[in-house]
Amino acid sequence: MRFAALALMPTLWVAGCAEPEVATQAAFAPAYQGVQTDLLDGDLVRFRVAMTGARGDDDVTKYAECAAAQYTLIRGYGFARHVRTTVTKEAGIWRADAVYTISPALPRGSRTIDAEVTVADCGASHIPTV
Repeated sequence: MRFAALALMPTLWVAGCAEPEVATQAAFAPAYQGVQTDLLDGDLVRFRVAMTGARGDDDVTKYAECAAAQYTLIRGYGFARHVRTTVTKEAGIWRADAVYTISPALPRGSRTIDAEVTVADCGASHIPTV
């Protein structure tokens, strides 16, 4: 009888060390609801985007960046510089109001984007552009 109890102990100990199951995260299923573009002044452009299913600010901000990159290419420029982005969420709809400057040459600053590279990355990530 004692032997049988000892034989079970290693099994119980090993089972107790198993990794607990982690609940899987719901699949990311964004719904992109369009872009509104406003040319503010020469090279200063505002982008308003809306989407549902975002995981947070980064998803809707990236959507605005993708729109800015495509718009930059449409205008015949190669680069954009991020000025500001405001993100809100109301009734399940995420919105970003972003402003960028666009230019043919790499602008000064640390928040610049190469439009061609960004548009390619957006396509690979299935994020629509303008």
